[in-house]
Amino acid sequence: MSTRPIEPVAAGDDSPPEQSAAVPFDAHGIEPIAPTDRDCSPAELFWIWCGANIAPINWVLGALGITLGLSLVETLIVVAVGNLLGCAVFGVFNVIGHRTAVNQMVLGRAPFGRMGARIPGLVQFLLTMGWVGVNTWVVLDLVLAVFAEFGVTGGLWLEVVVAAGIMVIQLALALYGFYAIRSFEKYTVPATAVVMAVMTALAFAATDVQWSLAGHAMTAGEKFTAVTQLLTAIGIGWGLTWIPYASDYSRFVRVGASSRSVFWASSLGMYVPTVWLAAVGACLASAGTGSDPSALVVSTFGIMAVPVLLLLVHGPIATNILNLYSCSLAALSIGVRMTRWKVTLLAGAVASVVLAVFVQADSFAHAFDNWLVSILVWISPWAAIMLVDYVVLRRGALDVTSLYREDSARWNHAGLVSLAVGIVAGWSWQYGLVPAMQGPIATSFGNTDFSWLSGSLVAGGLYWVLRRRATGR
Repeated sequence: MSTRPIEPVAAGDDSPPEQSAAVPFDAHGIEPIAPTDRDCSPAELFWIWCGANIAPINWVLGALGITLGLSLVETLIVVAVGNLLGCAVFGVFNVIGHRTAVNQMVLGRAPFGRMGARIPGLVQFLLTMGWVGVNTWVVLDLVLAVFAEFGVTGGLWLEVVVAAGIMVIQLALALYGFYAIRSFEKYTVPATAVVMAVMTALAFAATDVQWSLAGHAMTAGEKFTAVTQLLTAIGIGWGLTWIPYASDYSRFVRVGASSRSVFWASSLGMYVPTVWLAAVGACLASAGTGSDPSALVVSTFGIMAVPVLLLLVHGPIATNILNLYSCSLAALSIGVRMTRWKVTLLAGAVASVVLAVFVQADSFAHAFDNWLVSILVWISPWAAIMLVDYVVLRRGALDVTSLYREDSARWNHAGLVSLAVGIVAGWSWQYGLVPAMQGPIATSFGNTDFSWLSGSLVAGGLYWVLRRRATGR
């Protein structure tokens, strides 16, 4: 595959000066990254994605399998095998970002058109803000658990003060853009990984892991249903949910790095911590410690949980700085013209609403499952269309300058129609934990969930047919 050389972008509503004004702490907006500014190594890319996933929230991924009634071994297999596919697809999108030097939402202009790409861009803009709320809940839960160990309680006011402090730290890092994020992850993630390794050893030493846990008594059909639900939410689904972020960071990897090194750095950066922590979460949950992140740690380590929790707060923050940075890029991609501090304030407001929902949820694992399933229904068909357009139809030869030209197509109806039909197809075979997320095909086939597969095949296949018909090839 090849990509046409990047040329200077003509002035317009996407011109670099306006982007720089909208991103005062980082000179890079949504224009292609110049080769001289691409100094990130594949190893540093690995630490970025690893840092985003060495987080207590991934314990919930494993604990969810036990919650759904699967055995410990079944849960571990689904998580390990499912993430092979999800993380591999994620790695491909990182390669595309490296070859084009363009952020993910602007790349969507190729299959959807300049204006059409604003639709998934708007969804990503809102999605990143929602993730900030989800991850902030985890940090809040952990910090409050630390305070409780010291006998410090304060009710709602303490939650507000802690949440505000956490948000300030996250925003300070995100405002300074990619280079600050890279440095933070590069120097802090290895230390966090060591802490997690020690914690893993202590967990297995202190916990009576029920390797023979058989799960709930279920028929073969019910077990198959649980497997598909887990596979969608945290097996294949986890890697897929990160695809809208992929190119935002791989575009900074140095030009001379090979596509193979970018693929493996990003794929393993996602796969290793996700499967590792999910396995720990499943093992702890098998001992009956529940699925709440702080409960898992406190019940396992007791007073030793205090230093562990303090260090593990790093994980959600490392994840949220990516969300906040990609949030501002999504805003620029859809034509929002405001300074980044205004975007982050808006992100904080939306995140607070999401945070409130999770705080009030009876089961974090169930609430988290609802969240993942709801966003996968659009990401899967969108990702399939992006892959078909770049890999199959264009064969990797994307004219990057066309993404920014005023005379390029404003709407690509083939892409938009395929996305809409793919979302419907995905929803039809979706089985979430609330009625609105339970499609007719899923319920007809014993509540199985193949939303990611049906949405991808329908959207990708339809887009291929419509584009070939339009071009006559």
